[in-house]
Order: sequence, then C-alpha cells, then structure tokens
Amino acid sequence: MHHPPSPWRLSVAPMMEWTDRHCRWFHRQITRRARLYTVMITSGALRHGDAARHLDFDPAEHPVALQVGGSEADELAHAARLAERWGYDEIDLNCGCPSERVQRGAFGACLMREPRTVADGVKAMRDAVAIPVTVKHRIGVDDEESYGFVRDFVGTVAEAGCEVFIVHARSAWLQGLSPKDNREIPPLRYEVAHQLARDFPALTIVVNGGLAGDAAIAAQLDQVDGVMVGRAAYHDPWQLAGWDRRFFGDTAPALAREEVEEAMVAYMARQAAAGVRWPAIARHMLGLWHGTPGARRWRQLWSDHRLRDEPVARVAAIATAARLGAAARGAKADAAPQPQELGT
Repeated sequence: MHHPPSPWRLSVAPMMEWTDRHCRWFHRQITRRARLYTVMITSGALRHGDAARHLDFDPAEHPVALQVGGSEADELAHAARLAERWGYDEIDLNCGCPSERVQRGAFGACLMREPRTVADGVKAMRDAVAIPVTVKHRIGVDDEESYGFVRDFVGTVAEAGCEVFIVHARSAWLQGLSPKDNREIPPLRYEVAHQLARDFPALTIVVNGGLAGDAAIAAQLDQVDGVMVGRAAYHDPWQLAGWDRRFFGDTAPALAREEVEEAMVAYMARQAAAGVRWPAIARHMLGLWHGTPGARRWRQLWSDHRLRDEPVARVAAIATAARLGAAARGAKADAAPQPQELGT
C-alpha cells in the first residue's frame, strides 16, 4: 500500500533574523511542497505586541508554520488561537533555543528539563485549536545527555497529544556557549533521532541539524519521517529546487533560476509600493546563483549599498548583465555567501 509522503517530509528550519515572510516567499518560489517556518516569536510578544506585524504572511507561503517560544499555558493557547485565525498550518513550540535571553524567559532548551510544563502547554494549545501542535527540541541539555532524558521528554509530551517532534540532533550547552557555538560545537548524534523513531513508531519524528544535499537527506529519510534543513537551505537555496520531485513525487515543472529571480523582482516592486525597501528582501536571495559562473559579481551588485535607492528593476538589470558578462569571461563558480550567523 502506497502512503502519501508526510507533510513534514522536508522543511526549512526557523532561523532568527532570516526566515521572515520575504525569505519564505522566496523559498516558496523554489519548492511548492517543503514546509516553511517563521522565526521564533514569543507568546508574550503576541499577547502584548503588534500581532499583525509578527503574523501577517502571503497566502503563497502555505504550508507554513508559526514557531512560538513560551512556557505559560494560557499564553501559548492564546498564541495558538492567533495562529489558527491567521491561517497558519501548524504551531510549533520551541524547546531548543539555547540563548541566555530565552533562558531568562524560561523557554527554549531549558524547558526540556520541565517536560510536564511543556506537556501542559501542548495540551492547552491542542485544546484551543484544530491545527497540528508540534515541538522542536534538542537531544539533551548540558550534562543531561543520556538517551533516557530525551526519550522521557518525548514520551511525556506525546501523552499530552503532541504527534510531531522535530529533533535538533545536538545537545544544548546552556553554560558558556553562544547560540552560534551551540549550532556547531555539541556533536551531532542523528542516531538519537533514529532511536526515537523506532521507540515511538506512532509519532512523526523529524531530524534537524547540519544536513545538506539530497544524498544526506535521503539517508535520513530511511530512518525518520522527515528532515528539516537550516543554514544550508539559506546559503544555497537552489538545492530546494529538486525536493518536490525527488522527495514528494511532484511531477509539475519547477521554475528556472531566471524565473525565480524575475518573480522576486516583481515581488520587491510590489512590496516597495507598500513601503518595504528592496534591500531588506534581496538579502535573502543572495545565494540564488551560488555555484554558477558570475554569481559573485551578481551578489556584489545586489548587496551594493550605493544602489539601494535605485528602482529594483534597474538593479536587477545591472546585476544580470554583470553576471552574464562575468560568466562569458569565464569567471569561476564561487562559494556561497556566509552572512552573520543568527539561527537557533
């Protein structure tokens, strides 16, 4: 019997400062099927702040999930109701972010030490909405790195009705490591996620952390239900272009890079009319031509602050001409951009 692929089979991770609505719109031009996530928004910001500013998104972004941070059950239920009202396809609770600011707010990775609190929050959200409630977490916290620690966390939260767990396959070291170091220094242990998938066959287990490229993704999908890709998807977004066909069996033709760029230029022009300056959007597409001749020159022009007051169509024309010119002169394919690291 042939089962359709899980809705969580492929996704792009929530990344602070990066996966805003403009980034998600860009990624959606490259993949129709992968699930997209917002940056983490605190439940307090949704209760006390400008909800529309945090939550508005383009319908083209579906399927799209809202990620929240918080630990108060009533606040999380309020956030879930807002997510459903705005039309999100899922609400995800962050139990993985290691930053000190997050710890002081009693959410993120430190919540893994309080599985009952997480379970209460999940139950409150499940009772409030019909959309899926998911949890993204680490495999350990500081010296609590035994398999039993993460197994008991998942088991307790699953009893509250959570059916999807996104497992960042590193521990969070809350003492002495920056959030950036927490994404690179604690070792990746994918086998922990694989064991969770074996021990909880009724749950959807998604693995996240350091994954890039179709071969690595396919190898993980032999062991778990889904793969979430983070920084690699941001720096080299064209790798998303083959996902729909390879991992979802989607036979509809994908856009070419040129068509994606044209769509982004039109989008930036529309957003300019609404008061959003194009450089705030263009920064997300700087990896579009990564690995092709002329990409570096193209990227330099889109990043050139001297052009930021020019109409976006003119910048696009200059950048494309420069890319094609550099390619004709035999410019070597170059490395992907590495902007300031900020994710969870």
